[in-house]
Amino acid sequence: MAKVKFKNYVEVEVPVGTTILEAAQKIDAPEGYACGGVCACSTCHVYVLRGAELLSGQEEEEEDMLDKAFDVRASSRLGCQSKIVKDGEIEVEITRESLEAFENEHPEKRGKYVTWR
Repeated sequence: MAKVKFKNYVEVEVPVGTTILEAAQKIDAPEGYACGGVCACSTCHVYVLRGAELLSGQEEEEEDMLDKAFDVRASSRLGCQSKIVKDGEIEVEITRESLEAFENEHPEKRGKYVTWR
């Protein structure tokens, strides 16, 4: 099992093979996924703060999609493409872009995640 901590200390335990996006959905964390998690947008953009070595490597398709994302950093990953491959602890921060996409996708939850900003 792996533990995924989202910034502000919300965490979830998930089995190896789970993506960061799936972990977020399990606890209703506000990570966007406009394309449904198929690497066709950048709305699940996160920063991996710790535990990047426990995730699958970036493939060309993910790199190309991140070229379209906002505020890309060395630690940027797409949650839908970041599969957990080893047990351990991973800490991620949901980007502002992803939070805004989530709120647009789920207007009924708008404002619920103020502490995530």
